[in-house]
Formats: sequence, structure tokens, C-alpha cells
Amino acid sequence: MSKNIFREVIPLTSRDCFLIFSRSKTDFNFPVHNHDAIELNLILNAAGAKRVVGNHEETISDKELVLLGRNTVHGWFKNECKSDNIKEVTVQIHHELLSDEFLKRTPLSNIKRMLENSESGVAFSPETIDNIAPRLLALAQKNSFDSIMELLSIIHQLSNSHNQRILSNPLDTAKVVKMNNTPIERIFEYINIHFAQRLTLEDVAGAIGITPASLSRFVKMSTGLTFTDNLNEIRLGHVSRMLIETTHSISEVAFECGFNNLANFNRIFKKRNKCTPGEFRTRYFGQRTFI
Repeated sequence: MSKNIFREVIPLTSRDCFLIFSRSKTDFNFPVHNHDAIELNLILNAAGAKRVVGNHEETISDKELVLLGRNTVHGWFKNECKSDNIKEVTVQIHHELLSDEFLKRTPLSNIKRMLENSESGVAFSPETIDNIAPRLLALAQKNSFDSIMELLSIIHQLSNSHNQRILSNPLDTAKVVKMNNTPIERIFEYINIHFAQRLTLEDVAGAIGITPASLSRFVKMSTGLTFTDNLNEIRLGHVSRMLIETTHSISEVAFECGFNNLANFNRIFKKRNKCTPGEFRTRYFGQRTFI
């Protein structure tokens, strides 16, 4: 399976905690890419630029703060931005600084949840940006130990902030709906494992050990979507990733992700993404490097 996005090799080693880049610029000229670090990106004075995270695209305002998980596909582009004084602060964090072993402690549960969501990209509210931006702008001026403590404090504040917004369409429904509700966790764990198979409400209910009516009620109450809509969301998330990351044909992608009727797949995809699968894939050809 060949990768069709630019894989950035960053100068962050196992001996580093994080790297910070603070710069003024007139343009965005780096292709859609991913890398092994967790990334916190502050962008100021770039209203009209376009942000791409996974299969989500959006025009940004004059202040932007986004947290990106490891290997999350992302990029920013000039688009309609007229500013020639863009300010960007990028913090690339070694994943071992925020390891699962560290984050499993109860006081860190909000940070753990935020980092799980960051695999789909998390955007923060203007109010949060106003509070955090001065600290990020000053972070590079602190000495080594103080900078680590300040970064952890910033991450903690972000994890407790209001109006966090998950960006990428794949939603990762199992993560979004986790609320200590064991049946729901089991339902979505099963769907995420078996999404590529023919899957009915009755199939999942039987595997989980509850009635189809109970499963339908649990899912609708927890997500606001029907069982079928949730299943399609999970499948479409995998479709979008394969369209970006592989050279498989559209029909191959559809079938590998559980859509057995190509016409139905095209209809569902276009309704969800406002474009055809072919149009979606074409968007990325001018923005990625094949390796």
C-alpha cells in the first residue's frame, strides 16, 4: 500500500521534549502532510487562509489555534488571505512526553480525552486563543525546564477550555461518545472492528448481547444519529483516509470499507462531503508528494 501524502521527517529526537518554531511569513507553501509528533499550531493575521485537517477543509479567521494528533494529515494554504504579515507559532511535541502511561492518571483525564480527539484535529475558541496566544508567543523565550512546565500548563488549560471543536469528518464516533457507558463503548468498539463486513443492527446487537431495540435506543440517545448513520460515518472516515493515502480505485476503496453498492456509496459520500469521491481525491493531487 503506497502512501500518497508528504511524510515530514521532523528534527525531533527521543532526547527532546518538544520543538518550537516562531516565525512571520507572507505565505503558506508546505503541502498537506503528516508526522509523528503532536502539534499545536497558532496562526495570527491570516484571515481567509484555508486549513485542511483529514477530510475537513475550512477558511480560517484572523486567529487560529489547532491541536493535531500524531500522524494526522494537515496543512494550511494562502487561499483568499491577503495578509503579508502572518504570525505562526508551531510546537511539535514528542509523543512520549504525553504518553498513555502518563495520561492514565485520573487528574489528567481531560488531557487524555483532548489528545484522543486531536487525531481528528481540535480547534479552540477565540476566547481560548486570546488567553493562550501570549503564552505561546513567549514560550520560546523561556529556559529549558521552565518551558516544559509552561507547555504542560498550556496543555492543561486547553484541555479544560470550553467550545473545543473536532474538525475532521471521520469523527471517530467511538471516542466522541465515550461517557462511561459500557454498552455504547462495546457497540462502537465492535463496529470499528467489523465496519468492512456486512453489518446489520441485529448482527451488532447479537454480538454485544443486547436487544436490537436497546441498541438502537443507546446509539440514538448517545450520538443523535441512527445506527445506520453512525455506521456510514465510520465507514466514510475510512474511505476518506484511503482516498488520500492510497492509489486504490474508488470502487476498491468503497468495497474495502463496507459499501457493497457503488451507486449507494456515491450518493452517501456526496451527501456527506458535498462532492464526489473523485472530486475529493483530486483536491489533494496538487498538494501532496508521493513517496
